[in-house]
Amino acid sequence: QVQLVESGGGLVQPGGSLRLSCAASGFTFKNHAMKWYRQAPGKERELVAEISSDGGSTNYTPSVKGRFTISRDNAKNTVSLQMNSLKPEDTAVYLCHTMWFVRDYWGKGTLVTVSS
Repeated sequence: QVQLVESGGGLVQPGGSLRLSCAASGFTFKNHAMKWYRQAPGKERELVAEISSDGGSTNYTPSVKGRFTISRDNAKNTVSLQMNSLKPEDTAVYLCHTMWFVRDYWGKGTLVTVSS
């Protein structure tokens, strides 16, 4: 039973920082690439960052490049998203994602609100 549980969302002022975490279970975490998506009200779901199974390769959407960092700890079955220099346009529900047996699996999401 694949399960992904996000945590760490909240309210932060512009320019602030937040760290999101995703706890994974039900599959061989170390063999899977992991992704963070976000979805703001009225907007399409957007791929924010992704990381290879061994953590050696990462990719980011241009709007967060240089501000966000994705990382993973395969010993703890977690993937994180460190978000710095946050902007109001980063406000969204952030979701953890993986593939298992050619199926998409999603967490329930954690809300990040960037506002003064």
